[in-house]
Amino acid sequence: MSVTVCTGKLHCVNVTAAKLDYEGSITIDPVLMTAAGIVPFQLLHINSMANAVHWETYALAGKRASGEICLNGCPARLFQPGDKVIILSLEQMTREEAAKIEHKVVYVDAHNKPIRTVIKKASDAFMAKSSAR
Repeated sequence: MSVTVCTGKLHCVNVTAAKLDYEGSITIDPVLMTAAGIVPFQLLHINSMANAVHWETYALAGKRASGEICLNGCPARLFQPGDKVIILSLEQMTREEAAKIEHKVVYVDAHNKPIRTVIKKASDAFMAKSSAR
């Protein structure tokens, strides 16, 4: 049996553009994609810090080192430049694989440049839960 696991997170990145006249997706600076372990065409969840809007779409690589976070198509009506969003990357895997996962949380500056990455290990979460009992 497979489970869907959040393997990466871009925390509080700034939307830099919203293009309504596009087929749809989110364009992301490849530096940010690499930092969070996001691959092109991967399903992502985008959540607005301002109004809790949630959108699912796929990733496209933008211009390297640009800080670009551009919502394309329909979500351009929901997310505007300057909005802070959380972007979650998801993967399907077995429970055994999920128990070994390393979840990357990428923090950025005001220009969407990575300033810190925190790696959270599933094994640490299991240990903390079992020791709290």
